[in-house]
Amino acid sequence: MIRIGVDFGGTKIEVAALDESGLLVARTRAANPGNYDGSLEVVSGLVKDVEARLGVSGATVGFGVPGSTSPKTGRMRNANSVWLNDKPFHQDLERILERPVRLENDANCFALSEAHGGAADGARVVFGAILGTGCGGGVVVDGQTVGGRNHIGGEWGHTPLPWQTRDEFDAHRCWCGRINCLETWISGTALGVEYQRATGAPSTAQAVVAAARGGQPAAIDVFESWVERLGRAFAVICDVIDPDVIVCGGGMSNVAELYDKVVPAIRRYVFSDVFTTPVVPALHGDSSGVRGAAWLWPLE
Repeated sequence: MIRIGVDFGGTKIEVAALDESGLLVARTRAANPGNYDGSLEVVSGLVKDVEARLGVSGATVGFGVPGSTSPKTGRMRNANSVWLNDKPFHQDLERILERPVRLENDANCFALSEAHGGAADGARVVFGAILGTGCGGGVVVDGQTVGGRNHIGGEWGHTPLPWQTRDEFDAHRCWCGRINCLETWISGTALGVEYQRATGAPSTAQAVVAAARGGQPAAIDVFESWVERLGRAFAVICDVIDPDVIVCGGGMSNVAELYDKVVPAIRRYVFSDVFTTPVVPALHGDSSGVRGAAWLWPLE
């Protein structure tokens, strides 16, 4: 049995196929053209290419997408690739691929992947955090994603930074129109922005981490503040669902210093006298999104 997953990213579209044992057996990608009709054509071509390579047809297809489908309209909403919003994406994908497909938020797909043979394998309650260009969250319980009644389960990146200080209050406006969304504070992009605010010098997350490792005081201060904010954000998740494990993905998940520093930060804010939840990097790295999309269809 072949299951196909599609990671529908803002800059790239990746398609991969899993065999019965869950192993990746084919993989391809292409640039996302950044427009609706063009992206549908790219998806169709990539799925056909993978099926042709494996000599199969009619494989199940799952999609990890930014945003979610509205249960009211059946159309896309909350996507940072804003040209997707208010489009009948699910219906058009089924039309162009000529089969039923399953769609889930990309962060939920990431968490699902890590719950099945990943860094959270065997855990009952999993929280997946994507810390990259943006910030996203996904929840998996008993091997199933938790989309929720309104299909907004895991929309962690657009909740506000908790326990704000005076300097943080009303500091950032998010692309979604709200103030102080987590995405504007704990994404990789946010780390570079905060360094520029502190020093006046433009930078990137990668450069800030390198400077902090080199002992630059400003970079150290900005990175420490970033980790502390991440700890606050995780503490709220722990207070609500108390996950068995927190798995991190995205570019910032590759920063080894994060894992030693963030647990004490969580412990300072979580509403408990004990905190033993492991915070770990994703096992499948960049493959987790596409792998989790394939897992939207069970083996049977």
